[in-house]
Order: sequence, then C-alpha cells, then structure tokens
Amino acid sequence: MTASKSLGLLALLLAPSLAFAHPGHGDHGLMAGLGHPLGGLDHLLAMLAVGLWAAQQSGAARWALPVTFVATLLVGGLLGFAGLQLPALESGIAASVLALGLAVALAVRPPLPLAMLATAVFALFHGVAHGLELPEMSSAWTYAIGFVAATAALHAAGYAAVRYLPRAAAPLVRVAGAGSAMAGAWLLMG
Repeated sequence: MTASKSLGLLALLLAPSLAFAHPGHGDHGLMAGLGHPLGGLDHLLAMLAVGLWAAQQSGAARWALPVTFVATLLVGGLLGFAGLQLPALESGIAASVLALGLAVALAVRPPLPLAMLATAVFALFHGVAHGLELPEMSSAWTYAIGFVAATAALHAAGYAAVRYLPRAAAPLVRVAGAGSAMAGAWLLMG
C-alpha cells in the first residue's frame, strides 16, 4: 500500500463520526448492523473463532461452518425482529464463546454434521440477540445486511489468520482459542 493510500485510509478512520449521529444520512440501520458484531466482545470473539475453527478443518467444513453460521444468524435475526425470546440468551452466547474457543484451542475436527449443528445453535443465539437489538427507526433489512456483512468479514479475518500465517504461528492460533475460551468462561460467570 502506498503512503498516500495509507494516509487516506487513516484520515477516513479518524474522521469524526458525530456528524452521522443524527438521522437523515440514508443509513437506516446499516451502520448499526455493521457495528453490532464488532462492538461486543462476546460477538467479536465467537465470530472470529468460527473463522479460525473453519480454517483448521479440511474439505467442505472450511466453507460449511461459516456459511452455516451466517445463514442461521440471519434466521435468528429475523426471529429476534419478530420478538422471539430465547431462554438464557446471554448464557448461550457466552457458552458459544467458550465452546468455539475450546474448539480452536484443541483444533477439534468433529464430523461435519455435528460441527454444523453446533455452529448453527451458536449462531441462532447470536442472531436472536442481534434481532432483538434492532435500533429504533432503523430498517430491519439494512440492519440485517450490516450484521451479516460484519459477521462474514470476521469469519474471513479468522480464516485468513490461520490460512495465511506461517506454520510456525499455528500455536498462536491455539493460544487465541484458549484466550477466547477463558473469556467465554468469564462471561458465563458474569
């Protein structure tokens, strides 16, 4: 990346976002949707872990786990928009952070149907939470596009971290998984 492009990117990142804090900018929920998965440690860790875990797999699991998560996340979001309340929602999200972190730390490779089922259950909790937190006066569809896009980007970042780092960095991925699992345990106790 050239110096001028780097400076341009830095300027965009540092631009005041307060100007966009009031309605009327055509956002209608997109920015809120993009920000939701990034703004909470629980969502951020779980979604990165899905990408890390997928990259540790072989064959179809590499794409099936993130696709399963994103598709079920969207279904959960729609259920949340409709007002569905899952029992122990926050505990389910915290448990997903713990379980996905452990899966990465231990480089678990279960049969694909079992991995997809676990991924779908975790995604349902995250999706319902996203849907229940639809900001007032936001379009549900643009908000959903935002949280789906951010989730896919986090999955891709986790996947890329495993696939494109040198083999010598593999232990760091497991350490990251263990850290995520510890964060999940902490969230469960809170």
